[in-house]
Amino acid sequence: MVVKSHGPRRRTREKFRNPEKFKPNLFLQEFAEGTNVVIKTLSSSHSGMPFRRFHGKSGKVIGKRGNAYIVEIKDGNKIKKLIVNPEHLKKL
Repeated sequence: MVVKSHGPRRRTREKFRNPEKFKPNLFLQEFAEGTNVVIKTLSSSHSGMPFRRFHGKSGKVIGKRGNAYIVEIKDGNKIKKLIVNPEHLKKL
């Protein structure tokens, strides 16, 4: 019998599917503090990938940490801070 997977990317076959052509300039994007962004996960890049629950959520860039950005989003009634690489972000 097959053992059920409980990994962080389970049930993401449709969610992370990306019909757009791969663009290497996504890795070089820059965002200023206060910029509104949408989290659109690039499934081919695993580093700095946010958890699947936050895919499609919008938030605000509040800072930078290394190459990644700190994005503040609202999840229910809580405000959360995510550390996300630039290839997973899209400007609003």
